[in-house]
Amino acid sequence: MVTHGEDLGGRVIGKMRQMFCGLHGHDSLLQFGRDRMYLRCVSCGYETPGWALNDTPPPAAIPQETRPQPLMQPQLVSARRVA
Repeated sequence: MVTHGEDLGGRVIGKMRQMFCGLHGHDSLLQFGRDRMYLRCVSCGYETPGWALNDTPPPAAIPQETRPQPLMQPQLVSARRVA
């Protein structure tokens, strides 16, 4: 049984889209799956291997009181000198 996507015309159109992308580059769009993030070409449907998304949260930010202090403090001038 032949479905719509497997007929000769569909395959020819798909190959033409791939050739166009081969000459001009893919039209990449960022896509999110259940467990990965990847780029997918809008024109031909090509998908990159992508990146795995895990369930661990990013590391917490350093609290303000534990951040290192700058080595030099700016020198503030109280009066302005005029030439």
